[in-house]
Amino acid sequence: MNLLFFALTLILLHGSSRAREEASGHDHDVVKIGAIFTLKTINGQVSKIAIQAAEKDVNADPRIMGGRKLSINIHDSNFSGFLGFIGALKFLMTDTVAIIGPQASVMAHVLSHLAKELHVPLLSFTALDPTLTPLQYPYFVQTAPSDLFQMTAVADMISYFGWREVIAVFSDDDQSRNGITVLGDKLAERRCKLSYKAALPPDPTATPSFVTSQLLKIKSMESRIIVLHTFAKTGLLVLDVAQKLEMMGKGYVWIATTWLSTVLDSTSAPLPSDNSTSILGVLTLRPHTPQSIKKQAFISRWKHISNGSIGLNPYGLYAYDSVWIIAQALKLFFEQNRTVSFSNNTKLSSTREEALDLGALSVFDGGKQLLDNILRINMTGLTGPIHFGSDRSPPHPSYDIINVIATGFRSIGYWSNYSGLSVITPEKLQKKPANRSISSQHLKHVIWPGNTAEKPRGWIFPNNGRKLRIGVPNRVSYRDIVSQMNGTNAVQGYCIDIFLAAIKLLAYPVQYKFILFGDGKNNPNYYDLVNMITSDGFDAVVGDIAIVTDRTKIVDFTQPYIESGLVVVAPVKKLKSHAWAFLRPFTPVMWGVTAFFFLFVGAVVWILEHRSNDEFRGPPKEQIVTVLWFSFSTMFFAHRENTVSPLGRIVLIIWLFVVLIINSSYTASLTSILTVQQLSSPITGIDSLISSSERIGFQVGSFAANYLTEQLNIPKNRLVPLGSPEEYAVALERGTVAAVVDERPYVELFLSNRCKFSIRGQEFTKSGWGFAFPRDSPFAIDMSTAILTLSENGELQRIHEKWLSEKACHYHSSEDEQLQLNSFRGLFVICGITCFVALLIYFLSMLHQFGKKSLQKAGPSDRYSLPSARIQTFLHFVDEKEEVSPKKLKRKLESISSNRLRSISKTKSKTQRVQVDIS
Repeated sequence: MNLLFFALTLILLHGSSRAREEASGHDHDVVKIGAIFTLKTINGQVSKIAIQAAEKDVNADPRIMGGRKLSINIHDSNFSGFLGFIGALKFLMTDTVAIIGPQASVMAHVLSHLAKELHVPLLSFTALDPTLTPLQYPYFVQTAPSDLFQMTAVADMISYFGWREVIAVFSDDDQSRNGITVLGDKLAERRCKLSYKAALPPDPTATPSFVTSQLLKIKSMESRIIVLHTFAKTGLLVLDVAQKLEMMGKGYVWIATTWLSTVLDSTSAPLPSDNSTSILGVLTLRPHTPQSIKKQAFISRWKHISNGSIGLNPYGLYAYDSVWIIAQALKLFFEQNRTVSFSNNTKLSSTREEALDLGALSVFDGGKQLLDNILRINMTGLTGPIHFGSDRSPPHPSYDIINVIATGFRSIGYWSNYSGLSVITPEKLQKKPANRSISSQHLKHVIWPGNTAEKPRGWIFPNNGRKLRIGVPNRVSYRDIVSQMNGTNAVQGYCIDIFLAAIKLLAYPVQYKFILFGDGKNNPNYYDLVNMITSDGFDAVVGDIAIVTDRTKIVDFTQPYIESGLVVVAPVKKLKSHAWAFLRPFTPVMWGVTAFFFLFVGAVVWILEHRSNDEFRGPPKEQIVTVLWFSFSTMFFAHRENTVSPLGRIVLIIWLFVVLIINSSYTASLTSILTVQQLSSPITGIDSLISSSERIGFQVGSFAANYLTEQLNIPKNRLVPLGSPEEYAVALERGTVAAVVDERPYVELFLSNRCKFSIRGQEFTKSGWGFAFPRDSPFAIDMSTAILTLSENGELQRIHEKWLSEKACHYHSSEDEQLQLNSFRGLFVICGITCFVALLIYFLSMLHQFGKKSLQKAGPSDRYSLPSARIQTFLHFVDEKEEVSPKKLKRKLESISSNRLRSISKTKSKTQRVQVDIS
């Protein structure tokens, strides 16, 4: 604002009266529009030609302005904000209804305040600062997509190629600085980040020496992804210096914003002659404008209207359309019977400062209406459909993605705010439903710096002579996991071998050194070890580091290379055989259900056979004995009673199958129990340990202590720290602790050849061991890929067998050997359903037979009998012996006689054999 008052003082002291004279003598048939550009820039030159062409085309059509003429006066700001401000004041003192520009966002912020006060719309297609919002600057309109969309496109490209850290090089002005801020936000949404920002002096004041100093800093950093957001002169200087510093070779990625495509489009040669080699492999963006007959006709005219001085770029198309936007808005303005008039600003007129004649600045009375008309524009221009949304952004902004190659440049795809990255033009995709899924994102292959088609990794180890510092726990127990070798600084063990095998699979060399952490007398605290990464003490930590929640908040872990989890180990004793050992195979519930089904099936068979089978008839006491005998004799398939009814036979077949399975399972389980060593303990798992008041041991430095106290709410006074397997054994044998809670790999090593102890219950946490790296470290991703490769080729298993495969005691838990009801549930359900269906069919059959018999014997008195009497009659009918039909009786007699004849013949043949033997 100091610039504002200084300029006002300088101009108004010397020219306010002259300005008023010019304003009073304006021509009502001429509508004045101002334009502010730096004409020595590419965009300034292209915009001047396009604006003049648009002015000529508008004035050539009398239907647009109703006989009036547009008069566009172009002011050259010459890279100076001060001169740009003076030009704007001149326009505002001469009854200008709108201003195209300014070219730079820094001036747009200042002039927007004047435009708001004097109601003069500002339309700019190059001041694309995302912070120029309509809420703060209502009279400022961006007629091209703001840098918000451009930076979203850059972030999508970086995420598409899988890079995580980015360096930004930008000009230190409002537009570039705010654009990079937006880029940082968009990268964060995609789990990427800006690792460094290099600010350069505003265009065109950057010097080679300053640029060199900044690029040397960048060269010593990890990231090789560089986003260059400047203007043409500074951008080409940066790329030229980068070429000299060998930063345009293999491994680097340069992404330039739209300034580079502007240079490429507007330069007459295929590539700038001085920079033809320094930009090879660079990716850049170009505002996408759909093909149309109108656009093609203007391109054909361009060489004539520009006299071949400069090529056309998309911002020339936006300049042409900006003039037409104002023209169409003015047409609507005049059709609304509005006139161009100006009045004094009451705020400025009341100013008493004699040195400032602010009355020369007048308010455009129709400015608000003209602005509304601009925002309601719905037309098709050279850049495609033109209308403004609620946020004043163009419809579905999109960009061409260009790859600079030796023969010029080529498009590798498009980015659209509607569909993301694609190789199909945005206007075709807009006819389909929006789809921004990862699978739908596509680009063509890229020729990267160094003339290679292989995608750069995007980062390297800093070339500063320092090796990667890898922290290793200096363990005093479980030394097979990781340990110091013979008092030297060398380390060995299971974890070290996995790290060395994984690092050999990387596609690049890694210089590293192991640094022991711990005093060598006690196991180190692993939380302190991991925290050394955040305090820059270590670049990584290799060892038996459990991947738990608290640690993942401060570091990144690789893919787990071994499964882990907390288990309970407790002393066990051998179970001695006793008189009731035969009951162990089944649980009490299983015994009860089995006994119930024996009785139930016997009762069902008795019901089904009672009417037709003489063996199931007789006095009640005799029948109860028959049912019990039949039920339990089926256990040994020794039942004597025959079944004659089809339903009874079906039920018996199903039940005998169930009995067969139960007998086989019982025999196998009892054999195992009586022949294999059985171990037992009062502690059956973590639940029984929590409910008790026994003391619990844990390994010093492990996360088990925090988990037991914070997650399971076990009091700290119940926890006993233990340092080695020997301490485990002594504490468990003496009863100092009832159980030890530790990670499974340690416990498995502890149990090797220690048959007095065993794991009780299941793992109650699930995790794994991994190598720790700083947050967002790309090295962690590469190491994870290497660990997966080791797992697939079997190397992980070979290393495990080398260090951790020990002979362990084989035991069986008596609780685990018992057969549960759940194992036989299906069999019992099938048997139960069969019995139920058989009873249902039998009951319906009895009802049918009873009904037929009742009709045959029904008398007058039977029709009015009580229900209880009918039920009693039905029960009596069911209990009666089934009447045998003559045919059935005949078949039965024939069967009996044939059986007797066979018996007699067998007796005779036996007698004859005896006589022969005697003779």
